[in-house]
Amino acid sequence: PDAALSELMIVASRTMGACMGQLVQGSGLTPAGLGVLRVLEARDGLKSSEVAARGWSTPGTVTTVVDTLVRDGLVERRRDNHDRRVVRLYLTPPGRERLIETLSRIGPRWRGTFPEVDPADEPAIRKFLMDTIERFSDTLSRKERGT
Repeated sequence: PDAALSELMIVASRTMGACMGQLVQGSGLTPAGLGVLRVLEARDGLKSSEVAARGWSTPGTVTTVVDTLVRDGLVERRRDNHDRRVVRLYLTPPGRERLIETLSRIGPRWRGTFPEVDPADEPAIRKFLMDTIERFSDTLSRKERGT
């Protein structure tokens, strides 16, 4: 109970990741794969670097995950029509089906893991989480740029 907030965040993050890993078991997806599919559902045709930025990941991780998703027929790589050097990622119909099926199966269980928050506490919690996401996103972006 007297641990620093940073230590509690690390433990909470790891625990949430492990829980998500258990929830997606049997879907044929990893949590990272599910994340890529969700990003592409929101905006199809992104470059790997754009998927990484939107999913708070690294381009190397996205490439590895996308290799598996392509192999499984869930994502497709296509050359950009205007710049053949650019490769864009697209959700395939089986990928969309797998995403919908997985989210419908795990969604209620995932939401059920979060307790009700006192409405008076929600603004402070929301601000803390948004600030944390922004801080770490900025750190990841600087690391990728080498600054």
